[in-house]
Amino acid sequence: MAAPAPPSDTRPVIVAFGDSLTAGVSGRSYPEALQDLLDAQGYRYRVDNQGVSGDTTSDGLARIDNVISAKPALVLLEFGGNDGLRGVPVEATRDNLNKMIEHVQQAHIPLVLLGITLPPNYGPEYVRPFTAIFPDLAAQHHIKLMPFLLLHVYQNHALMQPDGIHPNEEGNKIVARDVLALIAPLLKRSPH
Repeated sequence: MAAPAPPSDTRPVIVAFGDSLTAGVSGRSYPEALQDLLDAQGYRYRVDNQGVSGDTTSDGLARIDNVISAKPALVLLEFGGNDGLRGVPVEATRDNLNKMIEHVQQAHIPLVLLGITLPPNYGPEYVRPFTAIFPDLAAQHHIKLMPFLLLHVYQNHALMQPDGIHPNEEGNKIVARDVLALIAPLLKRSPH
């Protein structure tokens, strides 16, 4: 006799969509830590980590339909770091992010934008307009913004990987806490 199929997970989905900062590089990612916090605090959501290491905004734009097809309750959008590290023109990065936001909004899915910045050695002529992409787009589209995803971890070597770019598991717990503080007003607690 076949075992009964496990019940399907009917919790609303939060899609974490981004590059390696979302995917995680070793240890647990921030979306995994976010799931722990949601569970512990009585939020009934399932976090779907659609982060892919190395992805640029153009890769994200190519994958945006996968996000929409998941019919999420919320999208956490984090891209741009790999564009910056490769010196992609700021306008191209902005245009790709803008198109991703428009696609998600046209599907009537709430979205928050998780911004990033670049190391100062990329030069102020590039870093300043790059960093401005995120608050500009958040204002244009009336969406919630975390201006810098790694604000509370990037200067603490104990919370970062040796590469100085990616948080370690402890750092990702702090990132997840910051993300939850941003999105909590958009979530519903389950009535237990």
